[in-house]
Amino acid sequence: MDKGWGVVIVAAGRGTRMGTTESKQFLLLQDKPIFIHTIEVFAALDKVSEMVLVTGAADVERCQDWVKEYRLESRVRVIPGGKERQHSVHEGLKALGTEWVLVHDGVRPFINREQIMGCMKAAMSDGAAVLAVPVKDTIKQVNAEGIVTATPDRSSLWSIQTPQAFRLSSLLLAYELADRDGFLGTDDAMLAERQGMSVRVVEGSYTNIKLTTPEDLEYAAFLLKGEKKR
Repeated sequence: MDKGWGVVIVAAGRGTRMGTTESKQFLLLQDKPIFIHTIEVFAALDKVSEMVLVTGAADVERCQDWVKEYRLESRVRVIPGGKERQHSVHEGLKALGTEWVLVHDGVRPFINREQIMGCMKAAMSDGAAVLAVPVKDTIKQVNAEGIVTATPDRSSLWSIQTPQAFRLSSLLLAYELADRDGFLGTDDAMLAERQGMSVRVVEGSYTNIKLTTPEDLEYAAFLLKGEKKR
């Protein structure tokens, strides 16, 4: 097993909230597909020895073409995913042979080197780590009738992002047990937590957004414009 780091980039969703016929990960930011922006950040890291892009079966060929166009074929393999995000990540994990793994959303192109390295360092120290930011707004718990039932203490609430970092063997086991039990989680850490694994939170950035709606694309264009001025 390679002692280094592998990366699973997930780009298999359809993203109906974006309101476009094209899948959100393939939309263009400054004439480049969003997922390519994302891959390039991880491809620049020396500690990353393997990368897998997981996409829909119908999109594998065109993703391979884009990977070649941007000269990333030596850094990333493209494989088909599954029905749900969890199934796609599982396929990506099984394709890696590293000791450690980062799982990242293909539509989070504004992750940076410092945030990734911080997540990796925490995982190697504590076994698992996720990027997150403190919740800014007051959060209300609401019942089925729309009535507030509780107001959690905001100081203990964090909005979870990716990448999420783990020892590959531990995360694979968590995925296999979830599959056995028919359990679907909302993120990778949830499956690890389910097996009693301790997960460290590493503070990320509010700019590490997941591009989900048309408003997000406008903000993304603004962020890219700001980066070019620096």
